[in-house]
Amino acid sequence: MGFVDLFCAASMPVLKVLIVTALGSFLALDSIDILGPSTRKQVNNLVFYVFNPALVSSKLASTLTYESFKSLWFMPVNILLTFIIGSGLGWALIVIAKPPQHLKGLIIGTCAAGNLGNLLLILIPAVCKEKGTPFGDPNVCYDYGIAYASLSTAIGAVFLWSYVFNLVRVFSDHSQHSGHNVVTRIEESETRAEDLTQSLLPSSTTSVNTKIKVKVILGKMKQHLGNFSRQVNLKAVFAPSTLGAIVGFIIGTIAPIRRLLIGTTAPFRVIQDSASLVGDAAIPTVALILGGNLLRGLKGSGISLPLVFGIVAVRYVFLPLCGILIVKGALYLGLVHADPLYLFVLLLQFAMPPAMNIGTMTQLFGSGESECSVIMLWAYGFASISLTLWSTFFMWIVG
Repeated sequence: MGFVDLFCAASMPVLKVLIVTALGSFLALDSIDILGPSTRKQVNNLVFYVFNPALVSSKLASTLTYESFKSLWFMPVNILLTFIIGSGLGWALIVIAKPPQHLKGLIIGTCAAGNLGNLLLILIPAVCKEKGTPFGDPNVCYDYGIAYASLSTAIGAVFLWSYVFNLVRVFSDHSQHSGHNVVTRIEESETRAEDLTQSLLPSSTTSVNTKIKVKVILGKMKQHLGNFSRQVNLKAVFAPSTLGAIVGFIIGTIAPIRRLLIGTTAPFRVIQDSASLVGDAAIPTVALILGGNLLRGLKGSGISLPLVFGIVAVRYVFLPLCGILIVKGALYLGLVHADPLYLFVLLLQFAMPPAMNIGTMTQLFGSGESECSVIMLWAYGFASISLTLWSTFFMWIVG
């Protein structure tokens, strides 16, 4: 298969995303104001709570089975590696650039968390419809591609809201004060516990000494775990998309439930069809919101462009190169099956732009909002070139 054919097959899906994104930016202009800030917020809530969960659950339920899930076990490992490697590269960038304290969580988060959900759900179906791809029948490619992208969405959401959410929180100004107070309270309680231990310890009874020390250690551990559980937002971990994935997984892998809902002869297939109908609205809606949100980056902020370009280099140069080594190594060791589409999705997970939900996190904590908008503007601007080139190269590798 020639380079020109692969390049055309890779560029068309990216161009489709750019066109819909540009439309979203146009609708969000002050002179148009169809997709203004308040409207975007309401539509984003609709996508977050309704469209995305319906899309993820319906596509996973229809394409995922227990047998197929066993062959996809490497995807969570692959996504975890993108977060680990991205975090390491982001920390190295912080050491070099020395940004303000409140931006450190944002920088590590944008380097670690790629757009593993919505953008894949747009790109993969579009890639399957193009001629000249190495993925075979377009309909089969579409069904399995949506399943791979849906699973990526669910896993990525868990890592994003459990790791990056708390990372941004910790490095925000408010969280710095909260974290300091928590540490201070822990240290004070430890000091009081040690003083109490010293006052109660009989000098002549070793067994009593040991029992009291064990009780004090257990008390400290319980206190640390309690403080940790209060600090980590477990509700955010179980985002609607994650719950939708759980529902889809249960329906798809449990045969009696699957027979009730999935298939042309299923008695309750109308439920699955309705969920699929609602979920399909997520793909264009997300692209429109993305375009509207990127307008905020045009206003600029105090973040330096070298730092922004450092994040772009991490996401579009170093991470994809690491991804090639990891996926090819996993294929060589027999950890993944030689399905071109599956390998393509695994590789693409290393080359995605930063997750848009990071902007939501900065809004929530009131720290780094304008800087995040600038990062997203440049990152998604370069994504049109980067995704096309890397997609072409990835297709050549897997084909």
